[in-house]
Amino acid sequence: MPPPSYPILLDISDRLCVIVGGGPVAVRKASGLINSGARRVRMIAPMIAPNVPASVEQVHETYRAEHLDGARLVFAATNAASVNDAVVRDAQARGILVSRADSDEHTPGDFVSAARFDQGPVIVTVSAGSAALSVMIRDQLASNWQPGWTNLAEAMIELRPEIKQSWDEKTRQKIFRDLATDQAMDVLASGGVDALRLWIRERYGDQKVEGT
Repeated sequence: MPPPSYPILLDISDRLCVIVGGGPVAVRKASGLINSGARRVRMIAPMIAPNVPASVEQVHETYRAEHLDGARLVFAATNAASVNDAVVRDAQARGILVSRADSDEHTPGDFVSAARFDQGPVIVTVSAGSAALSVMIRDQLASNWQPGWTNLAEAMIELRPEIKQSWDEKTRQKIFRDLATDQAMDVLASGGVDALRLWIRERYGDQKVEGT
């Protein structure tokens, strides 16, 4: 059995992410980080693939522990197990979360990168103990995706602040549950956000939080 894991979505926009390695795996890691909002990505390797994203800081050197200075997230992505071992040990000694591209039972990393797809504001990730299986499951989910889910998620970006301002906590919980239904999705599809807003008001009135 794999060790228990706690899935999270992490804001990496202002965190220095260091990738040790310069080959195809490292390039994929860099692209995934940038697509997830990372603005500070550094790649460490004597030779780095030419197709690395332009915004990545390239350090053409053999790995040393000092390369992790200031990092908040580290990826060991070389083709040398001994180097990946060192990266994991150095990162963990500094209290930095580290992911290891190759599997190793004796010097494992702290997290794995799940297979992912995005639909507007919705992010779906899959981890199944096998990268290939995770990708297969992800692709099956993506092919059966309902556009209404995306539309509801986009509507929530607009409606959530209004709901939090206008109703008490107990009522808000009921409203959010109502919004996570096929009926709400149908209202949105037929009339847009304004229709959904009216639907909420008809069900819950115009209550205002005390002091607002």
